[in-house]
Amino acid sequence: MTHLQQFNEFLSSAREVVIVTHHKPDADALGSSLGLAAYLKKKGHQVFVITPSDYPSFLNWLPGNDEVIIYNDRIENQIAERVAKAEIIFCLDFSALGRINSIGEMIRKSSAKKVLIDHHLEPEKFADFEQWDPKAASTAGLVYELLIELGDRTKIDADIADCLYAGLLTDTGGFRHNNTRREEFMIASDLVSLGANPTKVSKLIYDTNTLERLRLMGYVLSEKLVVLPEYKTAYMTLNQEELKKFGSQSGDTEGFVNYGLSIEGIRLSVMIYQRNDEVKLSFRSLGDFSVNEMARKYFNGGGHKNASGGTSSTSLQATLENFLKILPEYKEKLLSEK
Repeated sequence: MTHLQQFNEFLSSAREVVIVTHHKPDADALGSSLGLAAYLKKKGHQVFVITPSDYPSFLNWLPGNDEVIIYNDRIENQIAERVAKAEIIFCLDFSALGRINSIGEMIRKSSAKKVLIDHHLEPEKFADFEQWDPKAASTAGLVYELLIELGDRTKIDADIADCLYAGLLTDTGGFRHNNTRREEFMIASDLVSLGANPTKVSKLIYDTNTLERLRLMGYVLSEKLVVLPEYKTAYMTLNQEELKKFGSQSGDTEGFVNYGLSIEGIRLSVMIYQRNDEVKLSFRSLGDFSVNEMARKYFNGGGHKNASGGTSSTSLQATLENFLKILPEYKEKLLSEK
């Protein structure tokens, strides 16, 4: 961490702490937040975890979940007051304050010390302290490394270990993605030695589905998956009516985009879906093709080289047409991928 000694000294006395993660948090965002929160509580701090939106129900098992404050308009003033009172604010698993909606401006105006713990590309420079490494596979792994740097490995109990292991497991795709380095296995091994239960975590995240989600997945793969072999590309779209038809809940489309990449010869997979009058895009790629570049340039997004997200202010159909229009720009790069 930058200015580690100064950071450690600041936390040597009890503080009022806020931890914030990104919109629609995944297992890495929520797991790293709750793992860090549990550690800070052990150190005597008063800690509040705030999320800008709801998140998938399959993450509700994470220790500390029942204390998370989920933003909505009715409690906006309460959250603003909590942020204003904070002495230190941790921003986890996002690289720019714009990713957390109106909470971002609250944090920008706050006089609290700000800490960025993240692994996404091109972070906004707003923090006093940074634990940032784009080579790291997960924010959970960066939280683990921070606790080690602080000399507090012994404070990692089984609950904290499960939280951090969940983030590490999912952001490496079960240790299958090309962001999985030797370091990820070393961290996972130590977390298991500290009490993380790999079987339980994997079961709760990957093998706990609603019937509605499985039926939605079947529909997407059988009816909505389009393959463009001339671009080594696959894409899927879902509109609001289709999501409602299958009783889709927050997080139900998580991971669908990865199925496109499982097709032999495909190097780019895109999921485009509409939820609550907002169009979202998930990008995944293999090899050296950077979806981060595409997401940033055309879809107000970004993330990692091979895994990024974006948004569109136009309709679902217009967003798809725009994507298909820009695809020829990347044809040479896509076809050069082996």
